[in-house]
Amino acid sequence: MNPSKSVFIALGSNEGNRFDFLQKAVNEVQQKVGEVTAISKIYETPAWGFEGNAFLNACMLVKSRFAPAEILQLLLEIELKFGRERMAGKRYHNRTLDLDILFYEDEVVQTESLQIPHPKMLERRFVLLPLADIAAEVKHPVKKVKIRELLNSLEDASDVRGFSEELKNPNNFSFSRYNYIAVEGNIGAGKTSFATMVSQDFNAKLILERFKDNPFLPKFYDDQSRYAFPLEMSFLADRYQQLSDDLAQYDLFKDFVISDYDVFKSLIFAKITLQEDEYSLYQKLFNLMYKELVKPDLYVYLYQNTERLLENIKKRGRDYEQNIQQDYLANINKSYLSFIKSQPALNVKIIDISELDFVNNREDYLSLLGKIHE
Repeated sequence: MNPSKSVFIALGSNEGNRFDFLQKAVNEVQQKVGEVTAISKIYETPAWGFEGNAFLNACMLVKSRFAPAEILQLLLEIELKFGRERMAGKRYHNRTLDLDILFYEDEVVQTESLQIPHPKMLERRFVLLPLADIAAEVKHPVKKVKIRELLNSLEDASDVRGFSEELKNPNNFSFSRYNYIAVEGNIGAGKTSFATMVSQDFNAKLILERFKDNPFLPKFYDDQSRYAFPLEMSFLADRYQQLSDDLAQYDLFKDFVISDYDVFKSLIFAKITLQEDEYSLYQKLFNLMYKELVKPDLYVYLYQNTERLLENIKKRGRDYEQNIQQDYLANINKSYLSFIKSQPALNVKIIDISELDFVNNREDYLSLLGKIHE
């Protein structure tokens, strides 16, 4: 999963309901490309390079996990959706919608189909003026000069005027009412990916389970009866220590905390893996520890059917997980759902994501966020 990158995109329209096309483009970019975090004012300017209708132009900043070529393809699809016709051999013409990548972080891309930074932006006031609204202090990756300085030294004297209406940002998701969110799910459900994406997009402190450092885990998958108790005890101790430390340390620069596990998973897995007498002892120790921990304001359980879980486990390729059986995963799912039913005071969202690919499909990701906010 790629981290989000800052992408500056120029928008233009000079045909039909120009403002409506720009607003629809912003909405579509939010749905398919990434999080729209800033939008410039709209400017009206005469057609550039041909005799045509006046353009409305704007710029927006988008946080996207897609690579430049993927973003370009998505932008072309959005243009096509709203009636953009590309005419062979005709560079300048009227268009319902024009979307161009100006910057992708500070990267330089030179391919047959894509040039970043946009090669013509330094000549055009209708690009630099709205870009300066949201990126005045950003430096051009090649020129190493700030956008406001490039605008001030621009020779283009085109008549660019402010437009009366403003584009609305469609970003309407917020986790402001929560201090601590726990994301849970079966092995391979995608809880770590989702928690990481939310932390990046909504400025949250991220707590990830440290399962990779557990020396008993590979041994457990080889000999469950022998290593079940030391495995579960080590997990419980580590989870308790990690959550105690991380939840006690308030981060002034983060809005909330999100973790990819809840400590109650210790009891869920222990009930499946331990013998009855071992589980009885384990439960006593767990109850003593659990009283001391901060409880999540929201508990999100990501449900996936066992077939999809096995696909995900195979895809991520951890050697010690490859022999996990379908019955074992089914029992974990049942145990989680039984636990949730036994906790009426817990604020729970159970979401079936078996048909979603929220890592690679942004619309699925937004659908998942929408279900949490319902």
